[in-house]
Amino acid sequence: MTEVQKRKAGKILRRFRGDSYAFGLGVLDKVGEYAADLGETAMVIASTSDWLKPTVDRVLAALKDKGVRLAPDHIVPDAAPNAPREDVFRLETYILHFQPDVIIAIGGGSSIDAAKAANVLAVLGTYDPDIERYFGTGEVVKALKATGKELKPLVAVATAASSGAHLTKYSNITDLTEGQKKLIVDDAIVPLRAVFDYSLTKTMPKGFTADGALDGVAHCLEVFYGASDETFDSIKDVALLGIELVVNNLQRVMNNPNDETGREALGLATDLGGYAIMIGGTNGAHLTSFSLVDVTSHGRACALMNPYYTVFFAPSVEKQLRLVGDIYKQAGLISEDLDRLSGRDLGIAVANGMVELSRRIGFPTKLTDLEGFTDEHIQRALTAAKNPQLDMKLKNMPVPLNADLVDEYMGPILQAAKVGDFSLIKNMES
Repeated sequence: MTEVQKRKAGKILRRFRGDSYAFGLGVLDKVGEYAADLGETAMVIASTSDWLKPTVDRVLAALKDKGVRLAPDHIVPDAAPNAPREDVFRLETYILHFQPDVIIAIGGGSSIDAAKAANVLAVLGTYDPDIERYFGTGEVVKALKATGKELKPLVAVATAASSGAHLTKYSNITDLTEGQKKLIVDDAIVPLRAVFDYSLTKTMPKGFTADGALDGVAHCLEVFYGASDETFDSIKDVALLGIELVVNNLQRVMNNPNDETGREALGLATDLGGYAIMIGGTNGAHLTSFSLVDVTSHGRACALMNPYYTVFFAPSVEKQLRLVGDIYKQAGLISEDLDRLSGRDLGIAVANGMVELSRRIGFPTKLTDLEGFTDEHIQRALTAAKNPQLDMKLKNMPVPLNADLVDEYMGPILQAAKVGDFSLIKNMES
């Protein structure tokens, strides 16, 4: 990562969140100041695992230093991966019993997402205790306006460069019995304050590091694909910088997990991904990933699916593909002369560059690479795509679909991803 890239990313993030977000190396203690500004008692949600204990201890010391007391007087265990509903309900109960002034969630995206959703249920449960009521876009704001209530202030302390949950209006919650994720999308659930000390990510395992980094790429890429003529320029700088930071630093960090410069680059990149999904929306790959929750991680699912959606979108996103493709080509992941290609052929070349990066870091490149994958997952994904609660993902596509078109066009994308054959993808005629 160059100093120019670092300064540019920092400027973008400061413009995005101002003084409400502390990011960089050595900023963890800022959480004490943030919490003290919001109340006298805090409920700390975090993993009780040994690997996170030094971070939690530092947070507790920072709170004590600023006179903030714990309520309850112990750490509340956080959510399991993918933020299962059951963990959301458990956290809701803690909030209701102890009524802290401020909630502090320490962890990765799942931990923070579960805290967001639990906060919603704890405050709005008398309005409607069913979490289904809040899935979709803007449902929390509607309920808050109807009741005159406010969510409790939430301070998100990120420990993983991945989803950007500490910065965003999204909460991904999983129904484990159905193997399906659903999504709350609401400005009301954006954490009021956030802290991300990028040095903490040196403890991330290699697989998790790659998952998170490529989730950040997916955020930037999908939002950029869906940019309108009006939003293109504002999204371009954010998205391209985020993608470039990952493509140029991921393999370096995989080879040397303690590379602090590389870790900082991935932290900035995934934060830019978080900003991207606040100014635009993700689409195809994210939508499909929600139906693969029982066979792979979210970042891995997005990385697997984005090349196939790239080919489907290609005739409509040629301007984006030339800019994105240049990043992958300069990184040595594409051999073709992209200037000689256009439309679907350009999409295939860029998609192959994405596949090559996945191959080099040992990621799956087709659905049949996933242990436990069956054709039922394809049917599940097609069914989910027709669910009105996830309709925003279809509408965010640069080639918008509606429920009536899902089987005709998304079906072939999933069949192509199943076997790794781009030729099966059917482009929509303009």
